[in-house]
Amino acid sequence: MGCGSSTPEAPPSRGGTTNSYEAPRKPASDDPKEIAKSGGIDRELDRAKQQEEGKVKLLLLGSGESGKSTIFKQMRILYGSPRSEDDLRFYGVVVRSNVIVATRKLCTHLRNLGLEEALAEEPAADGESITPKEAYDELIAYLVDGTATIPPDDPRAEIDPQDWVGQSPRAGLAANNDAKQFLQHWNAIRILWQSKTMREVWSKRAEVNVIDGHKEYLQDLERIAKPTFKPTMQDILLARVRTTQVVMERYRIDGIDFEMYDVGGQRSERRKWIDCFDGVDAVIFVAALSEYDQSLAESKRTNRMTEALDLFRSVCNNRAFANTSIMLFLNKKDIFAEKILYSDIAAQRPFSDYAGPPKDFDHGVLYFIQKFKDCLIEEDFNDSFIHVTCATDTNNMEFVLDSTRTIIMTDNLVRSGFLGSE
Repeated sequence: MGCGSSTPEAPPSRGGTTNSYEAPRKPASDDPKEIAKSGGIDRELDRAKQQEEGKVKLLLLGSGESGKSTIFKQMRILYGSPRSEDDLRFYGVVVRSNVIVATRKLCTHLRNLGLEEALAEEPAADGESITPKEAYDELIAYLVDGTATIPPDDPRAEIDPQDWVGQSPRAGLAANNDAKQFLQHWNAIRILWQSKTMREVWSKRAEVNVIDGHKEYLQDLERIAKPTFKPTMQDILLARVRTTQVVMERYRIDGIDFEMYDVGGQRSERRKWIDCFDGVDAVIFVAALSEYDQSLAESKRTNRMTEALDLFRSVCNNRAFANTSIMLFLNKKDIFAEKILYSDIAAQRPFSDYAGPPKDFDHGVLYFIQKFKDCLIEEDFNDSFIHVTCATDTNNMEFVLDSTRTIIMTDNLVRSGFLGSE
């Protein structure tokens, strides 16, 4: 391991002989053209270096279905370019597929709860041709048990050529098939959704991890089924697409370049996180307040909030983020406010120490904020770094993201020594 320079050897020719080799000569230092060219390269390298150093890299972390990707989509709405028609068709398929996924879970849950007899007692609503039980039987046969299929010569077997969404190769085969089934069975879904029995099932949706926000789809099925349907920004924010790779988008906000990275939150996806840790300026950790009574999709015995707390502890105390701003977004405050009216925090085994009044939003939020603070080794986590959010509310997220951006920039200046610490 010497420090002297060496001259590269010439590669042997095909015949085994060695060709003569001459090392490249440095351009004459007094050549004006070469000097100008070299200076231009140096300036370009300096410019690229300054641009890289001036960039702010944001990393979204958190457990699965906490709302990270929704915040990622909000950044696009607030600071990025409009969605293309290809994007809209993709999300149109996803929205319809999300309805079918929710319907399968709810129908299965209704059966497991033993509510079929109660459903059978409900008559057909005024103007409806079938009862809720008949609608349920159709959905069980076609969507859950797969004991019935639509014949190829049935008009419902093909998508209306006038349907604007149609199919999207980006969405994948399963989602496209689900979207097709949505168009075939949406009326049965609508009739079942409007039943009293389904309202009872919906109140127990946490047991089967139905996504809360998809209630908006179930209340608007006729619009989603129309051939003219184009997903709105709200539809896109509510759409659930599992993140299975690292996704990055760039934004220029007030003259500063931002890079935001979204990663999958499921346990199987977290091994990919390490690839994003280098050079991070700020971590936005997202946890769903409403998941205090839910279990992980990949581990039914693990409470989702407990998993989020453990994950937050590991992120905050990771040496890779020793000099990184960490923001905490306690998300889904709207669903939390609704859920605590019928699902007691203290009734959940991991949170039996909750001593606040039941059904109280403020006490519940403060309780979970303290739970997250207890995860920290150091006790200097500033309350201004904690936000209680509704990621599907663009106005709320615009305020939160704007204040977050200011805090991150200020914190980075303090860390770099340009501003004195308090």
